[in-house]
Amino acid sequence: MRRDQRAAYDAWLSGEILLFGLLGAALGLFIENPILRHSYDVPGLGLVLDTAIMVAGGIVAVLAGIRFSVEGRRFDLLLSGGFFVAAASLLLFEIVPVIDEPLPSRVEAWAAIYGGLGAAALIAIAPFVRGTSSSRQRTLGNAVFVLLLSLAGIWLVLRWLAPELPGLVETPTEPDAPVLLTGLLAVQALLSLLALIGFGLRFRNQGSDLDRWLASAATLSLFSALYRLFTPLMPSTAVSVGDFLRVIAYGVLLVGVWRAISAAEFGRAVAEERARVAREIHDGLAQYLFALATHASLLESGRITPEAVSHIKTLAVTAQQEARFAVLALSSAGGSAPFDSALRRYVELLTADGALEVDVEIDTRVILAPDEQIEVFRIVQEGLANVRKHAQAERAEVRIVSRDGQRLVAVSDDGTGFEETGNGAGHGLRNIRQRAASIAGAATISSRPGSGTVVEVALRA
Repeated sequence: MRRDQRAAYDAWLSGEILLFGLLGAALGLFIENPILRHSYDVPGLGLVLDTAIMVAGGIVAVLAGIRFSVEGRRFDLLLSGGFFVAAASLLLFEIVPVIDEPLPSRVEAWAAIYGGLGAAALIAIAPFVRGTSSSRQRTLGNAVFVLLLSLAGIWLVLRWLAPELPGLVETPTEPDAPVLLTGLLAVQALLSLLALIGFGLRFRNQGSDLDRWLASAATLSLFSALYRLFTPLMPSTAVSVGDFLRVIAYGVLLVGVWRAISAAEFGRAVAEERARVAREIHDGLAQYLFALATHASLLESGRITPEAVSHIKTLAVTAQQEARFAVLALSSAGGSAPFDSALRRYVELLTADGALEVDVEIDTRVILAPDEQIEVFRIVQEGLANVRKHAQAERAEVRIVSRDGQRLVAVSDDGTGFEETGNGAGHGLRNIRQRAASIAGAATISSRPGSGTVVEVALRA
């Protein structure tokens, strides 16, 4: 385990011990003082809490399902299935029945309990499952179908057993919960404890931030089940301390999922930036270094000519210049150097020999995103390189302006121009088109023999 990962785990473990101590002490007072074991018969509040839990569980189920469809991990499949069952059983057996009736029926009340127990079982198993699935979309669809079928089966079986089911509404002669309900709540508490251990171990071994939040939510779910276990039988319209803890647990889950999504976005951005840096090195510096190594091998073989030495010197100077250009481009995209300053510095390096005069116009109203900065830098570099190599021009212009609400990048010259063809005009101009497309822009190239060339890129809105 890395040092930073170990420190994060130790911090979480200390917080868990503190949370356990506080909730355990409160539970002890709750058990020892019957006056505290009361509920609040507020039908509207119970419906609001159930709806909040259902929505939160549905969101977590959808997000875990999306992650499974992308990565194919069975852990995410079980997690998605567990929260899907939790949300669906709440909707079907607790929320929908009270829309027309003041109380759910005995069958629906027991179906909600068994549905919650099934959801807790799937979530508790999830952290101990390894491996991935190849047919992700089909597996996810089949899982949803099987889970819905299971909920329907539970409802049908309970409806068949309805005459034998104990009541779940408090009466003056029967204030205590049925033995079966007590046993099911105890099992649910054990499943929450198992989930807490599983997610805690995953966090210790893998360091995933989501596992830490799942473990904390499992802790709150554990004490929610324990509070309900020691709460006397109450009307289904009433709410208790355990219900509030369930809402807090799902709130913690949503925070954890949001943080996991943010971390995934950051990781994707880092991966894209690494790929961009690799492309910059491959497209520029690596090409010159390869040519330099090839000519150096000629010297090693003893075939030394003045032309070879001159060529090696030229390649070395060009590679050094390319390295400077790459640093300027990457630093401007990373925010360590203003883009316009980096571009003007590049033009200074390019025109230091006096062979070409370049005017630069950058409209300060034009804002470029980091991914656009580096591609625009390379588009300008490619365009000016074409001017120097092929156009025989004396003067060129670089303009980054706003026209009719559209951001435009243009490189023009007064060179010889060329006859336009349907498939473009060389490798350099194809690179410009590809780079423009990579940032959702469109490149147009206008040229005629003797009239110079204009390369214009319209950036995304």
